[in-house]
Formats: sequence, structure tokens, C-alpha cells
Amino acid sequence: MFIDPERLETRLREEFGGTDGQVRVVVRQAVDLADAGQYQADVGATLTTDAVVEELSDAPDGSPPERWNWWIGSLELAYGGYGEFEIRRYRKE
Repeated sequence: MFIDPERLETRLREEFGGTDGQVRVVVRQAVDLADAGQYQADVGATLTTDAVVEELSDAPDGSPPERWNWWIGSLELAYGGYGEFEIRRYRKE
């Protein structure tokens, strides 16, 4: 696994705030994306905690899931096949 879930959770909270549910769902999706290997195959780089935080920093202001979906949308436009990593629902807490 290329992403340390605990470190990513901490970094997301520090950088973007959000509720427990918002941060956890982004972490789950990031780990799933890293495990799928699709990002590495398309972009040619390993998906890391730092890469996720950097990409989400480029997104317009919003919650961690909104930032995540913005980034996933850009990957979908560029490469296709990223729709399954979009966040559709999460616990609000």
C-alpha cells in the first residue's frame, strides 16, 4: 500500500478540516485508488499521502469530499475510468 491511512487522515484534517465522516471517506477512496494501481498506470507516479494532499490543495474551496470529487473528475476527464472512486455518500459525523 502506498498510502498510510492514519497519516493521510491527519494531513487532511490539518489542511482542509471536515467532519470525521468526510475525512474517513476520502481516506478510504484514496487507499482504494492506490490499491487499484490505475493512478500509477495512467500518471506514471505512485499515489502517496503527499500527492493526494497536493492535488486536493489545487481544488476550489470545499469539504474534503468536494475537493476529492473535483480531483477525481479531472482524472476522469483526462484518462477515464475514475468514476468508481467518486464519493457519493458518507456519514456526516
